[in-house]
Amino acid sequence: MAKYAIALEALLRRFGTSAMPPLIDVRRRETYDKADTVIPTAQWRDHKRAVDWAAELPRGRDVVVYCVHGHQVSESAAAMLRSAGVPAHYLDGGIEGWRAAGAPLVAKAALERYRPEPASQWVTRESPRIDRLACPWFVRRFVDPAARFHYVSPKQVAAIAAETGAIAYDISEAGIEFTHDGPRCSFDAFVKIFGVVDPALDRVADIVRGADTSRHDLAPQCAGLLAITLGLGAIEGDDHALLERAMPLYDGLYGWARFAAGESHGWPPKPGA
Repeated sequence: MAKYAIALEALLRRFGTSAMPPLIDVRRRETYDKADTVIPTAQWRDHKRAVDWAAELPRGRDVVVYCVHGHQVSESAAAMLRSAGVPAHYLDGGIEGWRAAGAPLVAKAALERYRPEPASQWVTRESPRIDRLACPWFVRRFVDPAARFHYVSPKQVAAIAAETGAIAYDISEAGIEFTHDGPRCSFDAFVKIFGVVDPALDRVADIVRGADTSRHDLAPQCAGLLAITLGLGAIEGDDHALLERAMPLYDGLYGWARFAAGESHGWPPKPGA
């Protein structure tokens, strides 16, 4: 593999965690405009102007750019970024390699609608638990890593959304898209609206739904998620601090669902183990 290429598997191991680097979609504009999907959290930029938008990127962080197949378009963008002092790599195989591997994609139209620059804003009821912690995790890992979340009294969610331009979620009021629908919880609504097809995420959604709606028969992990999120809420009084504590919990749950769901921990250990 070329020196400044990053392997799909290496990037996928970082996906769904805070270690995921900023992603830049540098497909040619006409190709991007015709596309229906993007890699989660990616933002489109003109590859020929990489030196111009390099200053917008977070300093000191690795950046990954991708084009269709990982050829000259993304490699040239990465080279220009490096000349501007940005530690940039390009995705080996591009978005088509990512797609062929069954890695998650999101609907471009939803991403453009719900992710204004510089950061999206979301608002929900205070004292978040299970579902209202899972939804921000989804937004930061699949939509907008810079997203901001506001926690307010239940009766004021819709009014504050209108006042601030934030997107309301997990409240039962007319016109709210990101909320419960029958047996489906708000996390399910996020997955559906953003069009994510990902068996690992579906497994996480089952666990969140079961924990949030007292359907522990949906997955053995439901009761554990309920206990841990209630416990975190009991020892952390600040809602934003609680969210930060919970993010690694959902990172781990997704990592288990993607990479380790088939593993078991036997006891007693085998001799020599």
